[in-house]
Amino acid sequence: MKARKAAVAFIFITVMLDMLALGLIAPVLPKLILNFLGGDATSAATWLGIFGTVFALMQFFFSPVLGVLSDRFGRRPVILLSNLGLGLDYIVMALSPTIGWLFVGRIISGITAFQRRWRTLPMSFRKRNAQARSA
Repeated sequence: MKARKAAVAFIFITVMLDMLALGLIAPVLPKLILNFLGGDATSAATWLGIFGTVFALMQFFFSPVLGVLSDRFGRRPVILLSNLGLGLDYIVMALSPTIGWLFVGRIISGITAFQRRWRTLPMSFRKRNAQARSA
């Protein structure tokens, strides 16, 4: 019973960190890009689209890789790696002197964005198992 509570706490903290990260990046990234480009809103909009596209492509290509790692080593170490990548992205964003470094940070975040899809998986398994037992 204690292990189940620890797992739920781990999932809750991971979801909370992920939502805080999303809440921080959404309003800050456009202004940060705008500042790097000297106030050119047209270029900033283009770069923001490129950042979003590259982030999605990194998720598309690396989610299967992280899924295989999750099968091999377990879900918890891979989610911890994903949280580490998210933290590394924020460190790179805070210290980036150019838009290129900012771009590298978003690539890192996209590669390690595994938790966004898999964080609630234990809950869905538990719900499905409870439904199967009651049927």
